Amino acid sequence: MKIKDITNCIEEIAPLNYAEDFDNVGLLIGDYNTIITGVLVTLDTLENIIDEAIEKKCNLIVSFHPIIFSGLKKLNGKNYVEKVVVKAIKNDIAIYAMHTALDNSTVGVNAKICEVLGLKNPTILIPQKNTIKKLTTYAPTNTAEKVRQALFNAGAGTIGNYTNCSFNTEGIGTYKGNENSNPVIGQKGTFHAENETFISVIFEKHKEKNILKALFDAHIYEEVAYDIVSLENINQDIGIGMVGELDKEIDEIDFLKIVKKTMNSNGIRHSKLIGKPIKKVAVLGGSGSFAIENAKNSGADIYITSDIKYHEFYKAEGKLIIADIGHYESEQFTKNLLVDILTKKFPNFAIILSEKNTNPIYYL
Repeated sequence: MKIKDITNCIEEIAPLNYAEDFDNVGLLIGDYNTIITGVLVTLDTLENIIDEAIEKKCNLIVSFHPIIFSGLKKLNGKNYVEKVVVKAIKNDIAIYAMHTALDNSTVGVNAKICEVLGLKNPTILIPQKNTIKKLTTYAPTNTAEKVRQALFNAGAGTIGNYTNCSFNTEGIGTYKGNENSNPVIGQKGTFHAENETFISVIFEKHKEKNILKALFDAHIYEEVAYDIVSLENINQDIGIGMVGELDKEIDEIDFLKIVKKTMNSNGIRHSKLIGKPIKKVAVLGGSGSFAIENAKNSGADIYITSDIKYHEFYKAEGKLIIADIGHYESEQFTKNLLVDILTKKFPNFAIILSEKNTNPIYYL
């Protein structure tokens, strides 16, 4: 099995197209065509993780956080990032990271938090913009069904709970090929009018390559007329953070105690209590101060995240509780999620959960 088999599986649930622009995701070190001996899954890639991979004969590390985040100008081993990269290269160990691509997945980081906390009916807190595109094309009417079906098979035409969605109308297409043309219908140098069907479908942007291939393979014309535009429509299946509900209301202090225990937190920093039971819960793994307003607008009673600064706690404004449980603590179950996904896909292959705690923060 090759590295690309593992990464293709991950990208089915966390397409790299949906990572944030500032992020650095994908195969950071290595070759997609390398035969793998084992996979070590971790939250962070540090030197001790490289050592663990060597010990357990894993030549691929699947890491949530990317060890290379900004550009490296030198590899002298003078800081922890350079040391990891140098050691990985010396020992032929590949490193793959998906970070915010998994953050923005409907079955990713925040879905796992909801699962661990027992939240029901989770929905995306901040849907990502510009994730939906629209394709329009024109095909001879007697071939339109073949083209349409090929687009559906490639993943186009899904809207919510509905598949095979398209809009079609009949019209007349015209063309005149030059001396270098080779028209399937009509003659070069001769004006031709053809009964054609206008076909319009929408699709998620990460499917564009496959959809265009399907279009060109199914279409009979030498030159296929089509256009693709990005839509402002919201895709509720792609985005960061989630909002879910508890089975029943819980006293706010009792719920904070449950969160502390369940998320293995050594301490929760939180805003002023609001004096009402907790029912609706917003979560966002990792640094989540940017989503405080979204959590308030969602009607959540509490917002669970991390890396909240002093003045940002004031933004609660008595409308909800902001609870900072710690960055590592909020994302710790991500590696379990990845192991579960990969083990189900490759049950007879060595998918190993790292035993190392990579949390850089300690408590007195």
